Amino acid sequence: MAKVNPGEMLPQERQQWILDRLRQRGRVVALELAAEFAVSEDSVRRDLRELAAQGLCKRVYGGALPLSAAVAPLKQRRQEHAGRKLALARKAVTLVRRGQVLLIDAGSTNAAIATMLPQDLGLTVVTNAPDIAQILLEREGFEILLIGGRVDVRIGAAVGAQAMQEIQRIRADLCFPGACAVDAIGGLWGFDSEEVLLKRAMVEASGEVVVVATSDKLGTVATHRVAGIDEVQHLVVEHDVGRALRASFGAQGLAVHRADAAAA
Repeated sequence: MAKVNPGEMLPQERQQWILDRLRQRGRVVALELAAEFAVSEDSVRRDLRELAAQGLCKRVYGGALPLSAAVAPLKQRRQEHAGRKLALARKAVTLVRRGQVLLIDAGSTNAAIATMLPQDLGLTVVTNAPDIAQILLEREGFEILLIGGRVDVRIGAAVGAQAMQEIQRIRADLCFPGACAVDAIGGLWGFDSEEVLLKRAMVEASGEVVVVATSDKLGTVATHRVAGIDEVQHLVVEHDVGRALRASFGAQGLAVHRADAAAA
């Protein structure tokens, strides 16, 4: 952005600057913005309210967070950033131990994890996603439990009451919930209320929770909260995630695992 006297910015210019800062840092604080712009906190709060009303951010106490992009259909997500997701998957599977029961949610990143799981560890995989079950059927060495129920085509997985009941009868060692958004303060978020209830049940049924997230989902929120950040033990992030953002999650007690750079 061109050098401008902050106190002389028009409201629209301030709001664009705020959006740029949200993309760079993952959150903004109203008090800090007021000092930078040399305007009152009320002016900044008004800017944040207008941006939130346009669906461009989410107001939180003291400032704002960016909104995660709405989730595209699974067929489309499979084709997006495949190399980055495989790099995340390679790092994520290093957390898996022999003989564990894994609960793997639907999602294109979790499908990549299924392709990377070691075949010689005697793993049991519980999933509500038919495509993940199919990936594992084509490999050797896995016990597979497919959660049943109504399959949501957009999500690519079973959701609803039957799926909830089946998950509540399971105890898993490690859970990989699909992440729509994850914030160091607010925790793990999702968009679909029915799907969020299922993700919540997965978290409650597991000893440890591993969130594997592409960079666009970090420092963002969505409509419904799945779990608090204190309920997540591990976060796997991409190679290029900045030190400050990694530290914000580490400060909450998470073990942050940085993937290797994706192949060109």
